[in-house]
Amino acid sequence: MNSGTLPRRRFLELACITTGAAFVGVRADSGRAAESGGGGLIDVNVNLGRWPVRRLACDEPARLVAKLRSRGIAQAWAGSFDGLLHKDLGAVNARLTETCRRHGRGLLLPFGSINPAMPGWENDLRVCAEVHRMRGIRLHPNYHGYSLDHPTFAQLLHQTAQRRLIVQIALVMEDDRMMHPLLRVEPVNTAPLAGLVQRTPGLRLILLNALRTLQGESLKKLLSAGDVWIEVSMLEGIGGVGALLDQLPVNRLLFGSHAPLFYVAAAELKLNESLLTPAQRHALRHGSAERLLA
Repeated sequence: MNSGTLPRRRFLELACITTGAAFVGVRADSGRAAESGGGGLIDVNVNLGRWPVRRLACDEPARLVAKLRSRGIAQAWAGSFDGLLHKDLGAVNARLTETCRRHGRGLLLPFGSINPAMPGWENDLRVCAEVHRMRGIRLHPNYHGYSLDHPTFAQLLHQTAQRRLIVQIALVMEDDRMMHPLLRVEPVNTAPLAGLVQRTPGLRLILLNALRTLQGESLKKLLSAGDVWIEVSMLEGIGGVGALLDQLPVNRLLFGSHAPLFYVAAAELKLNESLLTPAQRHALRHGSAERLLA
């Protein structure tokens, strides 16, 4: 590495410090809002395990939990990287539940992996709900090789709504420039999703890593179809959160970091550098996520 170049991690730390100094008043409002709401940040997009093609700085549970706590995360909704490529998702979900129990100490909330294109997915869903007592599931249609017009996908949404489970769909997992040449995965095509949401009463749906590929009228149409939320991990641009809230209601936007593939500090910076009202900041930090769980 060139000695005159700041490492990315150090750059983000300095950026957070600089931004914090520039927005002292906003950060004070944030602290008061968090205290009145009873907690710190709720991160709806965290991953446990090892990324398939490279090591990450916090890919060990204890280190990830320590990092989340150091950034003020009070609760993290965690899926498993193993859920992308492993076929035995029952075992993946059992390990995820045990890891959250052993290392999270109340911080980690497991979201199980389900593949509706595989035989036995109904039992995997039942175990997630009845045995592991999960609050939701996380889907990776592009890695599991099915489209959203697959007939069993609609069945899965119906069953999760009946069980009052939150459904998370990861539209992408990483920037295509970072993908391994033998593991290039296209973003999920969301075209069939609005109709499915409208036809599934009681569905609560969160789109993860959506703001890189889903924008403008397509995003507005999908959010207006029913109870659909997005999170900020792949939102880009200065003042991005504020600009997005000019188009969308704040109660449809959640805080998500996509850690450990992304830095938690980067997601936090998106809130701190945007001029938000105390009510908006409260909703983004934890208020909307708490209502979703309730």
